[in-house]
Amino acid sequence: MDILHLVDRLEALITSSRMIPFTVYRLMDEDRALELIDQMRISIPEEVKQAKRIHQERDRVIAQAHEEAGRLVELARDEAEALVARDVIMTTAERRAQTIVERAQRDALGLKAESDDYVIQALSELEASLMRTLTVVRNGLEKIELERQQAAAQMAEAGAEGAGEGAAETAD
Repeated sequence: MDILHLVDRLEALITSSRMIPFTVYRLMDEDRALELIDQMRISIPEEVKQAKRIHQERDRVIAQAHEEAGRLVELARDEAEALVARDVIMTTAERRAQTIVERAQRDALGLKAESDDYVIQALSELEASLMRTLTVVRNGLEKIELERQQAAAQMAEAGAEGAGEGAAETAD
């Protein structure tokens, strides 16, 4: 399941929960909230596994490009040796072999660059997704902490007012 979808569901759960009158607190279904948090814990490692699979795929593509380059180089060598047997065509064969080797190297570099671009794009998207999720989580924690502090301050004010009235009554 997509982590952003889970964050949206958690946010919907929080915003749809009932407010406790005269406070900033909400009544929320604890089981549903904990279930969503558990699903988040499961989903994040899946996205990390996906990034690892992408990296492995990149390595596989690079290895395949190297194999192809090696095969092309070997083909070029074989072809060059056959041409060397003919005295008149020897210089042409050397040039052709060099061209094939250079083309194979360019092709290998091109494949490597394409696979690197793909991996960078995929990992960047994953990083952006994880950063958005982390930002949502941090914002939620900060909001809850701020609400907690406000509620504590309100309770302290209420307690101080109650204590002041009680002291005034005992003095009478």
